[in-house]
Amino acid sequence: MRLLEDEQEEIHRIFLQMTRQIAQLAGPILTGAAVLAEVDTLLARARFAQEYDCFAPKFAEESAPEFRLKNARHPLLERRLRAESKAIVPVSLELAGSDRQLIISGPNTGGKTVTLKTAGLLAMMAQAGVPVPAEETVTPVFDAFLADIGDAQSIEQDLSTFSAHVTNLNRIAGLATSRSLVLLDELGSATDPEEGAALAVAVAEHFLKAGAWSIVSTHLTSLKVYAENTPGAVNAAVGFDEKTLAPTYELRQGVPGQSAGINIGQRLGLSAPIIEAARLRLSTQTLDIARFLDSLHEQLATVTKERGRVAGLEQELAKERARLDAEGLKEWRAKVKDLESQLQSLLKNFEFQMRETVRAIEDRAAQQKLSKQAEQRLARLRREFSESFNTAVVAQHTGADRGDQNAQPHIVRHVAEGDTVRLRTLGRTGTVQRQIDDKTFEVAVGQMKMRVPRDEIAEVVTAGHKQTPIESARRRGISVSVAEPGVTSSEINVIGKTADEARDDVEKFLDRAFLAGLPRIRIIHGTGMGVLRRTLRAWLKEHPQVASVTEPGQNEGGAGATVVELRD
Repeated sequence: MRLLEDEQEEIHRIFLQMTRQIAQLAGPILTGAAVLAEVDTLLARARFAQEYDCFAPKFAEESAPEFRLKNARHPLLERRLRAESKAIVPVSLELAGSDRQLIISGPNTGGKTVTLKTAGLLAMMAQAGVPVPAEETVTPVFDAFLADIGDAQSIEQDLSTFSAHVTNLNRIAGLATSRSLVLLDELGSATDPEEGAALAVAVAEHFLKAGAWSIVSTHLTSLKVYAENTPGAVNAAVGFDEKTLAPTYELRQGVPGQSAGINIGQRLGLSAPIIEAARLRLSTQTLDIARFLDSLHEQLATVTKERGRVAGLEQELAKERARLDAEGLKEWRAKVKDLESQLQSLLKNFEFQMRETVRAIEDRAAQQKLSKQAEQRLARLRREFSESFNTAVVAQHTGADRGDQNAQPHIVRHVAEGDTVRLRTLGRTGTVQRQIDDKTFEVAVGQMKMRVPRDEIAEVVTAGHKQTPIESARRRGISVSVAEPGVTSSEINVIGKTADEARDDVEKFLDRAFLAGLPRIRIIHGTGMGVLRRTLRAWLKEHPQVASVTEPGQNEGGAGATVVELRD
Protein backbone atom coordinates (compact mmCIF):
# COMPACT_ATOMS: atom_id res chain seq x y z
CA MET A 1 0.00 0.00 0.00
CA ARG A 2 2.85 2.33 0.87
CA LEU A 3 4.59 1.58 -2.44
CA LEU A 4 1.38 2.40 -4.36
CA GLU A 5 1.14 5.78 -2.63
CA ASP A 6 4.81 6.50 -3.41
CA GLU A 7 4.16 5.62 -7.05
CA GLN A 8 1.22 8.04 -7.27
CA GLU A 9 3.26 10.82 -5.67
CA GLU A 10 6.09 10.28 -8.18
CA ILE A 11 3.65 10.39 -11.08
CA HIS A 12 2.15 13.61 -9.72
CA ARG A 13 5.63 15.12 -9.30
CA ILE A 14 6.56 14.21 -12.89
CA PHE A 15 3.34 15.76 -14.19
CA LEU A 16 3.98 18.95 -12.25
CA GLN A 17 7.51 19.19 -13.58
CA MET A 18 6.35 18.61 -17.18
CA THR A 19 3.58 21.19 -16.74
CA ARG A 20 6.06 23.76 -15.46
CA GLN A 21 8.38 23.11 -18.42
CA ILE A 22 5.52 23.37 -20.91
CA ALA A 23 4.25 26.54 -19.21
CA GLN A 24 7.60 28.18 -19.83
CA LEU A 25 7.02 27.62 -23.60
CA ALA A 26 3.34 28.55 -23.56
CA GLY A 27 3.80 31.58 -25.83
CA PRO A 28 5.61 29.81 -28.68
CA ILE A 29 3.26 26.83 -28.41
CA LEU A 30 0.14 29.01 -28.70
CA THR A 31 1.68 30.92 -31.63
CA GLY A 32 2.56 27.66 -33.36
CA ALA A 33 -0.98 26.35 -32.86
CA ALA A 34 -2.39 29.54 -34.39
CA VAL A 35 -0.01 29.25 -37.33
CA LEU A 36 -0.97 25.60 -37.86
CA ALA A 37 -4.65 26.52 -37.76
CA GLU A 38 -4.08 29.28 -40.35
CA VAL A 39 -2.08 26.95 -42.58
CA ASP A 40 -4.77 24.29 -42.25
CA THR A 41 -7.56 26.65 -43.28
CA LEU A 42 -5.47 28.02 -46.19
CA LEU A 43 -4.81 24.48 -47.38
CA ALA A 44 -8.50 23.61 -47.07
CA ARG A 45 -9.49 26.72 -49.06
CA ALA A 46 -6.89 25.95 -51.72
CA ARG A 47 -8.14 22.37 -52.12
CA PHE A 48 -11.73 23.61 -52.29
CA ALA A 49 -10.81 26.21 -54.94
CA GLN A 50 -9.02 23.59 -57.02
CA GLU A 51 -11.82 21.03 -56.76
CA TYR A 52 -14.63 23.45 -57.66
CA ASP A 53 -12.80 25.71 -60.15
CA CYS A 54 -13.11 28.77 -57.94
CA PHE A 55 -11.95 32.34 -58.52
CA ALA A 56 -11.06 35.17 -56.18
CA PRO A 57 -14.01 37.53 -55.57
CA LYS A 58 -13.93 41.30 -55.94
CA PHE A 59 -15.55 43.85 -53.67
CA ALA A 60 -17.44 46.78 -55.18
CA GLU A 61 -16.42 50.35 -54.49
CA GLU A 62 -18.79 52.34 -52.29
CA SER A 63 -19.03 54.99 -55.01
CA ALA A 64 -20.19 52.37 -57.55
CA PRO A 65 -22.08 49.65 -55.64
CA GLU A 66 -23.00 46.47 -57.47
CA PHE A 67 -23.78 42.83 -56.79
CA ARG A 68 -22.87 40.59 -59.73
CA LEU A 69 -22.48 36.85 -60.11
CA LYS A 70 -21.43 35.26 -63.40
CA ASN A 71 -21.95 31.53 -63.89
CA ALA A 72 -22.13 30.92 -60.14
CA ARG A 73 -22.62 27.41 -58.73
CA HIS A 74 -23.79 26.17 -55.35
CA PRO A 75 -20.98 23.83 -54.18
CA LEU A 76 -23.29 21.40 -52.33
CA LEU A 77 -25.59 21.07 -55.34
CA GLU A 78 -22.61 20.63 -57.64
CA ARG A 79 -21.16 17.91 -55.43
CA ARG A 80 -24.47 15.99 -55.45
CA LEU A 81 -24.87 16.31 -59.22
CA ARG A 82 -21.29 15.18 -59.78
CA ALA A 83 -22.03 12.04 -57.81
CA GLU A 84 -25.00 11.44 -60.14
CA SER A 85 -22.88 12.26 -63.24
CA LYS A 86 -25.04 15.30 -64.02
CA ALA A 87 -24.02 18.81 -65.00
CA ILE A 88 -25.00 21.82 -62.93
CA VAL A 89 -26.63 24.83 -64.60
CA PRO A 90 -24.79 27.96 -63.39
CA VAL A 91 -26.70 31.10 -62.46
CA SER A 92 -25.87 34.71 -63.35
CA LEU A 93 -27.43 37.82 -61.86
CA GLU A 94 -26.61 41.50 -61.60
CA LEU A 95 -27.82 44.43 -59.52
CA ALA A 96 -26.01 47.72 -60.10
CA GLY A 97 -26.59 51.43 -59.81
CA SER A 98 -30.05 52.18 -58.42
CA ASP A 99 -31.24 48.55 -58.84
CA ARG A 100 -31.28 46.94 -55.39
CA GLN A 101 -34.04 44.33 -55.59
CA LEU A 102 -34.46 41.20 -57.71
CA ILE A 103 -37.92 39.56 -57.93
CA ILE A 104 -37.55 35.96 -59.19
CA SER A 105 -40.63 34.13 -60.46
CA GLY A 106 -41.22 30.94 -62.38
CA PRO A 107 -42.31 27.33 -61.99
CA ASN A 108 -41.89 25.14 -58.93
CA THR A 109 -38.66 23.11 -58.92
CA GLY A 110 -37.29 25.71 -61.34
CA GLY A 111 -34.37 26.87 -59.21
CA LYS A 112 -35.68 30.01 -57.46
CA THR A 113 -34.68 28.92 -53.96
CA VAL A 114 -31.34 27.58 -55.19
CA THR A 115 -30.64 31.01 -56.71
CA LEU A 116 -31.34 32.69 -53.36
CA LYS A 117 -29.13 30.27 -51.47
CA THR A 118 -26.34 30.48 -54.05
CA ALA A 119 -26.28 34.27 -53.93
CA GLY A 120 -26.26 34.34 -50.12
CA LEU A 121 -23.67 31.58 -49.71
CA LEU A 122 -21.24 33.00 -52.25
CA ALA A 123 -21.46 36.49 -50.73
CA MET A 124 -20.66 35.01 -47.30
CA MET A 125 -17.79 32.96 -48.73
CA ALA A 126 -16.34 36.08 -50.35
CA GLN A 127 -16.34 37.98 -47.06
CA ALA A 128 -14.87 34.96 -45.26
CA GLY A 129 -11.91 34.90 -47.64
CA VAL A 130 -12.97 31.69 -49.37
CA PRO A 131 -12.58 31.41 -53.18
CA VAL A 132 -15.95 31.51 -54.93
CA PRO A 133 -17.25 28.88 -57.43
CA ALA A 134 -18.12 31.47 -60.09
CA GLU A 135 -16.37 32.92 -63.13
CA GLU A 136 -16.82 36.42 -61.73
CA THR A 137 -18.05 37.73 -58.40
CA VAL A 138 -18.44 41.39 -57.47
CA THR A 139 -20.18 41.99 -54.16
CA PRO A 140 -20.58 44.80 -51.64
CA VAL A 141 -19.32 44.31 -48.11
CA PHE A 142 -22.51 43.35 -46.27
CA ASP A 143 -23.03 44.07 -42.57
CA ALA A 144 -25.69 41.35 -42.22
CA PHE A 145 -27.13 38.34 -44.09
CA LEU A 146 -30.86 38.11 -43.37
CA ALA A 147 -32.98 35.28 -44.74
CA ASP A 148 -36.48 33.87 -44.55
CA ILE A 149 -36.25 30.58 -46.38
CA GLY A 150 -38.24 27.42 -45.74
CA ASP A 151 -41.04 26.51 -43.34
CA ALA A 152 -40.43 27.50 -39.69
CA GLN A 153 -43.74 26.34 -38.19
CA SER A 154 -43.56 24.98 -34.61
CA ILE A 155 -46.18 23.11 -32.57
CA GLU A 156 -44.26 23.71 -29.34
CA GLN A 157 -44.16 27.49 -29.88
CA ASP A 158 -47.70 27.58 -31.31
CA LEU A 159 -46.52 28.99 -34.65
CA SER A 160 -48.26 28.30 -37.95
CA THR A 161 -46.41 28.53 -41.25
CA PHE A 162 -47.76 32.03 -41.91
CA SER A 163 -47.15 33.35 -38.39
CA ALA A 164 -43.60 31.96 -38.47
CA HIS A 165 -42.97 33.87 -41.71
CA VAL A 166 -44.44 37.07 -40.27
CA THR A 167 -42.34 36.79 -37.10
CA ASN A 168 -39.20 36.28 -39.15
CA LEU A 169 -40.05 39.15 -41.51
CA ASN A 170 -40.64 41.49 -38.58
CA ARG A 171 -37.21 40.61 -37.13
CA ILE A 172 -35.50 41.09 -40.51
CA ALA A 173 -37.25 44.43 -41.12
CA GLY A 174 -35.85 45.73 -37.83
CA LEU A 175 -32.28 44.66 -38.63
CA ALA A 176 -31.94 45.46 -42.33
CA THR A 177 -29.86 48.43 -43.42
CA SER A 178 -28.63 49.74 -46.76
CA ARG A 179 -25.63 47.38 -46.44
CA SER A 180 -27.59 44.21 -45.67
CA LEU A 181 -28.42 41.29 -47.96
CA VAL A 182 -32.05 40.13 -47.56
CA LEU A 183 -33.19 36.78 -49.02
CA LEU A 184 -36.96 36.07 -48.99
CA ASP A 185 -38.33 32.80 -50.33
CA GLU A 186 -41.99 32.51 -51.46
CA LEU A 187 -42.92 35.92 -50.06
CA GLY A 188 -46.65 36.29 -49.39
CA SER A 189 -47.46 32.57 -49.34
CA ALA A 190 -49.32 30.47 -46.71
CA THR A 191 -52.31 32.83 -46.47
CA ASP A 192 -55.18 34.23 -48.54
CA PRO A 193 -53.75 34.97 -52.02
CA GLU A 194 -55.10 38.52 -52.26
CA GLU A 195 -54.02 39.53 -48.75
CA GLY A 196 -50.73 37.70 -49.15
CA ALA A 197 -50.06 39.56 -52.41
CA ALA A 198 -50.78 42.95 -50.80
CA LEU A 199 -48.55 42.09 -47.83
CA ALA A 200 -45.77 40.81 -50.12
CA VAL A 201 -45.72 44.02 -52.18
CA ALA A 202 -45.65 46.12 -48.99
CA VAL A 203 -42.75 44.10 -47.53
CA ALA A 204 -40.75 44.26 -50.78
CA GLU A 205 -41.36 48.00 -51.02
CA HIS A 206 -40.18 48.45 -47.41
CA PHE A 207 -36.81 46.81 -48.05
CA LEU A 208 -36.39 48.72 -51.32
CA LYS A 209 -36.99 52.07 -49.57
CA ALA A 210 -34.53 51.03 -46.84
CA GLY A 211 -31.92 50.59 -49.61
CA ALA A 212 -31.22 46.97 -48.64
CA TRP A 213 -29.95 44.53 -51.25
CA SER A 214 -32.77 41.99 -51.56
CA ILE A 215 -33.59 38.92 -53.63
CA VAL A 216 -37.19 37.66 -53.47
CA SER A 217 -38.77 34.56 -54.97
CA THR A 218 -42.52 34.48 -55.60
CA HIS A 219 -45.44 33.08 -57.58
CA LEU A 220 -47.62 36.18 -57.06
CA THR A 221 -48.56 38.21 -60.12
CA SER A 222 -48.78 41.37 -58.00
CA LEU A 223 -45.09 41.16 -57.17
CA LYS A 224 -44.24 40.68 -60.86
CA VAL A 225 -46.24 43.81 -61.76
CA TYR A 226 -44.63 45.68 -58.85
CA ALA A 227 -41.13 44.83 -60.11
CA GLU A 228 -42.07 45.90 -63.63
CA ASN A 229 -43.39 49.30 -62.54
CA THR A 230 -41.04 50.19 -59.65
CA PRO A 231 -37.63 51.82 -60.22
CA GLY A 232 -34.94 49.89 -58.40
CA ALA A 233 -36.75 46.54 -58.67
CA VAL A 234 -35.95 44.08 -61.46
CA ASN A 235 -37.91 41.05 -62.66
CA ALA A 236 -36.20 37.73 -63.31
CA ALA A 237 -37.50 34.36 -64.46
CA VAL A 238 -36.25 30.80 -64.11
CA GLY A 239 -36.49 28.87 -67.36
CA PHE A 240 -39.24 26.46 -68.32
CA ASP A 241 -39.43 24.28 -71.44
CA GLU A 242 -42.97 24.40 -72.81
CA LYS A 243 -42.46 21.27 -74.91
CA THR A 244 -41.12 18.97 -72.22
CA LEU A 245 -42.85 20.82 -69.34
CA ALA A 246 -39.54 20.63 -67.49
CA PRO A 247 -37.53 23.45 -65.89
CA THR A 248 -34.27 24.53 -67.53
CA TYR A 249 -32.89 26.18 -64.33
CA GLU A 250 -31.65 29.17 -66.33
CA LEU A 251 -32.14 32.62 -64.81
CA ARG A 252 -33.18 35.43 -67.17
CA GLN A 253 -33.26 38.98 -65.90
CA GLY A 254 -35.71 41.57 -67.20
CA VAL A 255 -38.80 39.37 -67.64
CA PRO A 256 -41.25 37.79 -65.17
CA GLY A 257 -41.62 34.02 -65.06
CA GLN A 258 -44.57 31.67 -65.41
CA SER A 259 -45.60 29.60 -62.42
CA ALA A 260 -47.07 26.90 -64.71
CA GLY A 261 -48.49 24.97 -61.76
CA ILE A 262 -51.11 23.19 -63.86
CA ASN A 263 -48.52 22.23 -66.48
CA ILE A 264 -46.16 20.91 -63.85
CA GLY A 265 -49.00 18.97 -62.24
CA GLN A 266 -49.69 17.42 -65.62
CA ARG A 267 -45.99 16.52 -66.02
CA LEU A 268 -45.95 14.92 -62.58
CA GLY A 269 -48.86 12.66 -63.51
CA LEU A 270 -51.95 14.38 -62.07
CA SER A 271 -55.03 12.88 -63.68
CA ALA A 272 -56.30 14.47 -66.89
CA PRO A 273 -59.86 15.26 -65.60
CA ILE A 274 -58.39 17.21 -62.69
CA ILE A 275 -56.03 19.12 -65.00
CA GLU A 276 -58.89 19.98 -67.37
CA ALA A 277 -61.14 21.10 -64.52
CA ALA A 278 -58.37 23.29 -63.17
CA ARG A 279 -57.94 24.96 -66.54
CA LEU A 280 -61.67 25.66 -66.77
CA ARG A 281 -61.65 27.30 -63.34
CA LEU A 282 -58.94 29.79 -64.23
CA SER A 283 -60.29 33.35 -64.45
CA THR A 284 -60.19 35.28 -67.70
CA GLN A 285 -57.62 37.68 -66.23
CA THR A 286 -55.38 34.83 -65.15
CA LEU A 287 -55.62 33.27 -68.60
CA ASP A 288 -54.79 36.61 -70.25
CA ILE A 289 -51.75 37.02 -68.01
CA ALA A 290 -50.65 33.44 -68.72
CA ARG A 291 -51.04 33.98 -72.46
CA PHE A 292 -49.10 37.24 -72.20
CA LEU A 293 -46.26 35.54 -70.34
CA ASP A 294 -46.28 32.68 -72.84
CA SER A 295 -46.01 35.19 -75.69
CA LEU A 296 -43.31 37.12 -73.84
CA HIS A 297 -41.17 34.03 -73.35
CA GLU A 298 -41.66 32.96 -76.97
CA GLN A 299 -40.45 36.40 -78.06
CA LEU A 300 -37.54 36.11 -75.64
CA ALA A 301 -36.60 32.74 -77.13
CA THR A 302 -36.77 34.27 -80.60
CA VAL A 303 -34.62 37.20 -79.53
CA THR A 304 -32.10 34.81 -77.95
CA LYS A 305 -31.93 32.81 -81.18
CA GLU A 306 -31.59 36.01 -83.22
CA ARG A 307 -28.87 37.22 -80.88
CA GLY A 308 -26.97 34.00 -81.51
CA ARG A 309 -27.33 34.51 -85.25
CA VAL A 310 -26.13 38.10 -84.94
CA ALA A 311 -23.17 36.90 -82.86
CA GLY A 312 -22.31 34.48 -85.68
CA LEU A 313 -22.56 37.30 -88.22
CA GLU A 314 -20.33 39.46 -86.04
CA GLN A 315 -17.73 36.69 -86.00
CA GLU A 316 -17.90 36.43 -89.80
CA LEU A 317 -17.63 40.22 -90.02
CA ALA A 318 -14.59 40.15 -87.74
CA LYS A 319 -12.98 37.50 -89.96
CA GLU A 320 -13.75 39.55 -93.08
CA ARG A 321 -12.36 42.68 -91.42
CA ALA A 322 -9.20 40.76 -90.50
CA ARG A 323 -8.91 39.57 -94.11
CA LEU A 324 -9.32 43.12 -95.44
CA ASP A 325 -6.78 44.38 -92.90
CA ALA A 326 -4.35 41.72 -94.12
CA GLU A 327 -4.94 42.78 -97.72
CA GLY A 328 -4.46 46.40 -96.71
CA LEU A 329 -1.20 45.38 -95.06
CA LYS A 330 -0.08 43.77 -98.31
CA GLU A 331 -0.97 46.93 -100.22
CA TRP A 332 0.94 49.01 -97.70
CA ARG A 333 3.95 46.73 -97.98
CA ALA A 334 3.82 47.17 -101.76
CA LYS A 335 3.76 50.95 -101.26
CA VAL A 336 6.72 50.71 -98.90
CA LYS A 337 8.61 48.59 -101.41
CA ASP A 338 7.90 51.12 -104.16
CA LEU A 339 8.99 53.95 -101.86
CA GLU A 340 12.19 52.07 -101.01
CA SER A 341 12.90 51.71 -104.73
CA GLN A 342 12.48 55.45 -105.28
CA LEU A 343 14.62 56.32 -102.29
CA GLN A 344 17.26 53.89 -103.53
CA SER A 345 17.26 55.86 -106.78
CA LEU A 346 17.86 59.06 -104.86
CA LEU A 347 20.64 57.47 -102.82
CA LYS A 348 22.40 56.23 -105.97
CA ASN A 349 22.22 59.70 -107.50
CA PHE A 350 23.46 61.31 -104.29
CA GLU A 351 26.28 58.78 -104.01
CA PHE A 352 27.44 59.48 -107.56
CA GLN A 353 27.42 63.25 -107.06
CA MET A 354 29.25 62.93 -103.73
CA ARG A 355 31.90 60.76 -105.36
CA GLU A 356 32.38 63.37 -108.09
CA THR A 357 32.72 66.07 -105.43
CA VAL A 358 35.33 64.06 -103.52
CA ARG A 359 37.34 63.57 -106.71
CA ALA A 360 37.25 67.32 -107.29
CA ILE A 361 38.97 68.03 -103.97
CA GLU A 362 41.43 65.12 -103.92
CA ASP A 363 44.23 67.29 -105.24
CA ARG A 364 46.16 68.17 -102.07
CA ALA A 365 47.66 71.28 -103.59
CA ALA A 366 44.23 72.72 -104.51
CA GLN A 367 42.51 71.57 -101.32
CA GLN A 368 42.86 74.92 -99.56
CA LYS A 369 41.57 76.77 -102.61
CA LEU A 370 38.64 74.45 -103.20
CA SER A 371 37.59 73.88 -99.59
CA LYS A 372 35.00 76.66 -99.60
CA GLN A 373 33.67 75.59 -102.98
CA ALA A 374 33.51 71.97 -101.73
CA GLU A 375 31.58 73.00 -98.63
CA GLN A 376 29.10 74.94 -100.76
CA ARG A 377 28.71 72.02 -103.16
CA LEU A 378 28.20 69.54 -100.31
CA ALA A 379 25.60 71.84 -98.74
CA ARG A 380 23.82 72.09 -102.10
CA LEU A 381 23.91 68.32 -102.52
CA ARG A 382 22.50 67.79 -99.04
CA ARG A 383 19.71 70.29 -99.73
CA GLU A 384 18.87 68.71 -103.09
CA PHE A 385 18.85 65.23 -101.56
CA SER A 386 16.59 66.40 -98.71
CA GLU A 387 14.18 67.97 -101.20
CA SER A 388 14.22 64.84 -103.36
CA PHE A 389 13.64 62.63 -100.32
CA ASN A 390 10.72 64.72 -99.05
CA THR A 391 9.19 64.92 -102.51
CA ALA A 392 9.36 61.13 -102.93
CA VAL A 393 7.84 60.48 -99.49
CA VAL A 394 5.00 62.97 -99.99
CA ALA A 395 4.28 61.70 -103.49
CA GLN A 396 4.15 58.11 -102.25
CA HIS A 397 1.93 59.04 -99.28
CA THR A 398 -0.57 61.01 -101.38
CA GLY A 399 -0.54 58.45 -104.20
CA ALA A 400 0.83 60.93 -106.76
CA ASP A 401 3.47 58.41 -107.93
CA ARG A 402 1.13 55.43 -107.97
CA GLY A 403 1.72 53.50 -111.18
CA ASP A 404 4.32 56.04 -112.43
CA GLN A 405 7.30 54.02 -113.64
CA ASN A 406 9.28 57.20 -114.41
CA ALA A 407 9.47 58.47 -110.84
CA GLN A 408 13.10 57.32 -110.49
CA PRO A 409 15.23 60.37 -111.34
CA HIS A 410 18.60 58.58 -111.17
CA ILE A 411 17.76 56.42 -114.19
CA VAL A 412 18.63 58.20 -117.45
CA ARG A 413 15.86 57.47 -119.96
CA HIS A 414 17.04 59.20 -123.14
CA VAL A 415 20.17 57.32 -124.20
CA ALA A 416 20.91 56.78 -127.90
CA GLU A 417 23.72 55.46 -130.07
CA GLY A 418 26.59 57.92 -130.35
CA ASP A 419 25.86 59.60 -127.01
CA THR A 420 28.80 60.30 -124.73
CA VAL A 421 27.80 59.12 -121.24
CA ARG A 422 29.38 59.14 -117.77
CA LEU A 423 29.37 55.84 -115.84
CA ARG A 424 28.62 55.78 -112.13
CA THR A 425 30.98 53.10 -110.85
CA LEU A 426 34.00 53.92 -113.03
CA GLY A 427 33.44 57.67 -113.03
CA ARG A 428 34.70 57.76 -116.64
CA THR A 429 33.03 58.71 -119.92
CA GLY A 430 32.32 56.42 -122.83
CA THR A 431 30.48 56.28 -126.14
CA VAL A 432 27.27 54.31 -126.59
CA GLN A 433 27.86 51.84 -129.44
CA ARG A 434 24.46 50.22 -129.53
CA GLN A 435 21.39 49.41 -127.42
CA ILE A 436 21.19 45.70 -126.63
CA ASP A 437 17.74 45.83 -124.98
CA ASP A 438 15.59 48.26 -122.98
CA LYS A 439 17.84 48.00 -119.93
CA THR A 440 21.31 47.29 -121.36
CA PHE A 441 23.75 49.21 -123.60
CA GLU A 442 27.14 48.51 -125.13
CA VAL A 443 29.53 51.33 -124.18
CA ALA A 444 33.10 51.88 -125.42
CA VAL A 445 35.50 53.31 -122.82
CA GLY A 446 38.74 53.93 -124.68
CA GLN A 447 39.68 50.62 -126.39
CA MET A 448 37.47 48.60 -124.06
CA LYS A 449 33.83 47.76 -124.75
CA MET A 450 31.47 46.69 -122.00
CA ARG A 451 27.83 46.03 -121.33
CA VAL A 452 26.29 48.35 -118.75
CA PRO A 453 22.75 48.54 -117.34
CA ARG A 454 20.72 51.71 -117.81
CA ASP A 455 20.86 52.69 -114.11
CA GLU A 456 24.70 52.58 -114.29
CA ILE A 457 24.65 55.57 -116.68
CA ALA A 458 24.84 58.68 -114.50
CA GLU A 459 24.28 61.26 -117.24
CA VAL A 460 24.49 61.93 -120.96
CA VAL A 461 27.43 64.32 -121.41
CA THR A 462 26.88 65.02 -125.15
CA ALA A 463 24.27 63.66 -127.47
CA GLY A 464 25.12 62.28 -130.88
CA HIS A 465 24.05 64.47 -133.79
CA LYS A 466 20.90 63.54 -135.65
CA GLN A 467 19.28 65.18 -138.63
CA THR A 468 16.00 66.98 -138.17
CA PRO A 469 13.07 65.86 -140.30
CA ILE A 470 13.36 69.15 -142.27
CA GLU A 471 17.10 68.60 -142.89
CA SER A 472 16.45 65.02 -143.93
CA ALA A 473 13.79 66.10 -146.40
CA ARG A 474 15.90 68.90 -147.82
CA ARG A 475 18.85 66.51 -148.27
CA ARG A 476 16.56 64.41 -150.43
CA GLY A 477 15.75 67.48 -152.61
CA ILE A 478 12.36 68.23 -151.11
CA SER A 479 11.48 71.90 -150.61
CA VAL A 480 10.15 72.48 -147.07
CA SER A 481 8.84 75.76 -145.62
CA VAL A 482 7.71 76.30 -142.00
CA ALA A 483 4.68 78.48 -141.38
CA GLU A 484 5.30 78.92 -137.64
CA PRO A 485 8.54 80.24 -136.15
CA GLY A 486 11.03 77.66 -134.98
CA VAL A 487 11.54 76.54 -131.40
CA THR A 488 14.01 78.74 -129.56
CA SER A 489 13.82 76.86 -126.22
CA SER A 490 13.68 73.19 -125.24
CA GLU A 491 11.25 73.66 -122.33
CA ILE A 492 7.62 74.68 -121.87
CA ASN A 493 5.88 75.87 -118.68
CA VAL A 494 2.25 74.79 -118.16
CA ILE A 495 1.92 75.52 -114.43
CA GLY A 496 -1.56 76.79 -113.52
CA LYS A 497 -3.28 75.36 -116.60
CA THR A 498 -5.93 72.68 -116.72
CA ALA A 499 -5.06 69.22 -117.99
CA ASP A 500 -6.77 69.85 -121.36
CA GLU A 501 -5.12 73.25 -121.84
CA ALA A 502 -1.71 71.88 -120.91
CA ARG A 503 -2.08 68.92 -123.25
CA ASP A 504 -2.98 71.19 -126.21
CA ASP A 505 0.00 73.49 -125.55
CA VAL A 506 2.39 70.56 -125.11
CA GLU A 507 1.16 68.90 -128.31
CA LYS A 508 1.86 72.06 -130.36
CA PHE A 509 5.25 72.44 -128.67
CA LEU A 510 6.07 68.78 -129.43
CA ASP A 511 5.32 69.22 -133.12
CA ARG A 512 7.58 72.27 -133.39
CA ALA A 513 10.36 70.59 -131.36
CA PHE A 514 10.16 67.48 -133.54
CA LEU A 515 10.40 69.53 -136.73
CA ALA A 516 13.28 71.50 -135.25
CA GLY A 517 15.11 68.25 -134.57
CA LEU A 518 15.39 68.66 -130.79
CA PRO A 519 16.41 65.38 -129.12
CA ARG A 520 14.44 66.11 -125.96
CA ILE A 521 12.27 68.72 -124.27
CA ARG A 522 11.43 69.55 -120.66
CA ILE A 523 7.90 70.24 -119.48
CA ILE A 524 7.50 72.25 -116.27
CA HIS A 525 4.16 71.40 -114.63
CA GLY A 526 4.81 71.84 -110.89
CA THR A 527 4.31 69.34 -108.07
CA GLY A 528 0.92 70.03 -106.48
CA MET A 529 -1.18 66.90 -105.98
CA GLY A 530 0.37 65.27 -109.05
CA VAL A 531 -2.80 65.32 -111.19
CA LEU A 532 -1.33 67.37 -114.05
CA ARG A 533 1.90 65.37 -113.95
CA ARG A 534 0.14 61.98 -114.13
CA THR A 535 -2.19 63.15 -116.91
CA LEU A 536 0.61 64.52 -119.09
CA ARG A 537 2.91 61.53 -118.58
CA ALA A 538 0.15 59.03 -119.38
CA TRP A 539 -0.70 60.96 -122.56
CA LEU A 540 2.95 61.39 -123.60
CA LYS A 541 3.65 57.66 -123.36
CA GLU A 542 1.08 57.06 -126.11
CA HIS A 543 2.28 59.91 -128.34
CA PRO A 544 3.85 58.68 -131.63
CA GLN A 545 6.69 61.25 -131.54
CA VAL A 546 7.77 60.38 -127.97
CA ALA A 547 10.49 57.79 -127.35
CA SER A 548 10.57 57.93 -123.56
CA VAL A 549 9.32 59.89 -120.59
CA THR A 550 11.38 60.39 -117.43
CA GLU A 551 11.59 62.47 -114.29
CA PRO A 552 14.71 64.67 -114.05
CA GLY A 553 16.93 65.05 -111.01
CA GLN A 554 16.10 67.51 -108.26
CA ASN A 555 18.51 70.08 -109.71
CA GLU A 556 16.47 70.04 -112.94
CA GLY A 557 13.01 70.25 -111.39
CA GLY A 558 12.52 66.79 -109.88
CA ALA A 559 8.87 65.80 -109.56
CA GLY A 560 7.84 69.25 -110.81
CA ALA A 561 9.07 68.57 -114.33
CA THR A 562 9.12 65.84 -116.98
CA VAL A 563 11.81 65.19 -119.58
CA VAL A 564 10.57 63.87 -122.94
CA GLU A 565 12.94 62.21 -125.43
CA LEU A 566 11.74 62.52 -129.02
CA ARG A 567 11.98 59.83 -131.65
CA ASP A 568 14.47 60.10 -134.51
